[in-house]
Amino acid sequence: MKGILTKWLNHTNAGDRLLDEEEWGKEVEALYSLIANFYGADKLVLKASKLEALTLMRSESLAERVAGLRKIVMDDPTVQELPMLQEIPEIIDEIEDQIAELIARRSIEERLERVVSEKMQERHEDYVKEIKIQVLQETAGPENAQTLKKLAILEKMNTVSLNRSAAEVLRPQTVGEIIGQESAVQALLAKLATPYPQHILIYGPPGVGKTSAARVALETVKSHSNSPFAKGAPFVEVDGTTLRWDPRDVTNPLMGSVHDPIYQGSKRDLADTGVPEPKMGLVSDAHGGILFIDEIGDMDPLLLNKLLKVLEDKRVTFDSSYYDPSDPQVPQWIKKIFDEGAPADFVLIGATTRDPMELNPALRSRCSEVFFVPLEPRDIQHIIRQAALKLDVALEDNVPELISEYVIEGRKANSILTDAYGLARFRSSNQEDIRITCSDVQEVLRSARLTPYVFRKAQTGLEIGRILGLGVAGFLGSVLEIEAIAFLSQDEKGTVRFNETAGSMARDAVFNATAVIRELTGENLRNYDVHVNVVGGAKIDGPSAGLATTLAIYSALKQRPLRQDVAVTGEISIQGKVKPVGGIYEKIFGAKQAEVRKVIIPLDNMADVPQSLRGIEVVGVSTIDEAIKHVF
Repeated sequence: MKGILTKWLNHTNAGDRLLDEEEWGKEVEALYSLIANFYGADKLVLKASKLEALTLMRSESLAERVAGLRKIVMDDPTVQELPMLQEIPEIIDEIEDQIAELIARRSIEERLERVVSEKMQERHEDYVKEIKIQVLQETAGPENAQTLKKLAILEKMNTVSLNRSAAEVLRPQTVGEIIGQESAVQALLAKLATPYPQHILIYGPPGVGKTSAARVALETVKSHSNSPFAKGAPFVEVDGTTLRWDPRDVTNPLMGSVHDPIYQGSKRDLADTGVPEPKMGLVSDAHGGILFIDEIGDMDPLLLNKLLKVLEDKRVTFDSSYYDPSDPQVPQWIKKIFDEGAPADFVLIGATTRDPMELNPALRSRCSEVFFVPLEPRDIQHIIRQAALKLDVALEDNVPELISEYVIEGRKANSILTDAYGLARFRSSNQEDIRITCSDVQEVLRSARLTPYVFRKAQTGLEIGRILGLGVAGFLGSVLEIEAIAFLSQDEKGTVRFNETAGSMARDAVFNATAVIRELTGENLRNYDVHVNVVGGAKIDGPSAGLATTLAIYSALKQRPLRQDVAVTGEISIQGKVKPVGGIYEKIFGAKQAEVRKVIIPLDNMADVPQSLRGIEVVGVSTIDEAIKHVF
């Protein structure tokens, strides 16, 4: 800096030159100008006044001006001696060094101040930005241009509709629209329209109206004087097969859950204070109404046990390691839920297509049971005509009968009719008067590759060695075609053959039949080769084909023709007694589907025959001799 000042003053070093008083005066004047620029004129005068150098600075004497300059530069008011002329060069060198140091310090300070100022400006801008965002969030909420745009798109999508679905249009709205389940619906209403409604399990095949009946039943009993359900009682529907939960109760849509206050979704004000937030489940949503669980037999067993506990307590409890009852930051509603639990007083209605024996015994013990029956052809036809009225479409005469040959489910029948309706509308030039024809239905059946539900129809003739047995799978009964043939054995080493695909119990029934036939006829079957066949390889899980097998073999041995419009079921004992079997109602239904006129069942099963049964004769027998009187 000293060299810069020297160059600026256009002088060489004072130690290497001799200057006269006039030249030193010019240099001192230049130094005064320099510090005047450094401090500013006003500040320089003020500083000189404080240092008692103002008089010296304005003096005409070179020594006094140098002394005043030294006081100002050195910032020292104690310097009183005036310099000698020969001392002035050395003093000016000291002054120059001090001024250079001041200017260098000022330069560094300015640079630092500039950097600091820039950093402060950056921090200030970030801080202002955060403040603006916070103010926007507090005043404008969570919305911004992007969220509002997405909201506008969503609102526009909501204005576009393809009208209601066919299932929604055709869904039963009243008790009278539920066809073929009069007895079951009456039982359902009787269990709900009371001051003490019961939990209910509904059994039945798919597509026969279980869900619709439960929904309609609630709406019906709301207006009943004895019903505990209010006008706004909820109907909460859930599929038991889709209920997924975490054993830690982090996620449980049915029972509710408690989330980690920091990491798993508590509200911001709760997360900031570390307070866990309970999330109530469907059992609380259904409080005061009905919780309907479809396919309840497929629920997770552990989750079902938790549900049973809620049914007993009528409340669901919550627990969390994050909950501190003494924390004053816990809101009252959260404290109340943790301390008392959430209300869950509802009526459970569970629907299933499983056999009752497959369900949890503890669940069955808490519930009344209602059985929905398979739909008969006349029921399907009624549903089709009812759906046609809702669709405002005309039907060709045989359309309901045609559809009823292919389905036994009301939902599937409506689906076929809806497809035929779309096909008829597509082909019709007149969009006002639509008429569904049998050809429309046939095309839908072909495209869906459907086949008639009943393959085997009862006949009106007689036939040796062939009889109709009855089987059941789930809630659906069917007709089994059982045939037998007998040949004289050449070496008195006859055999009895039976198709193994029918099952081990059916094979045992055949061997029981051989003992009974020997008792009846005195014939030793070792003299014959007997072959028994279940046409189609049907699987027979129980002993109910015993009576049918015995009669078929008897017919083949005695060459006596059997009636082909009679179906039989029952277990046969080696003493010739007909023992009771299960699935009587379903088997009778299967027989009616096959247009059987008479059904032979064990006498002990007559109590299982519904009193409202029409269109088929049911006869109970206790021995093989009694059965023979009805089938030959």
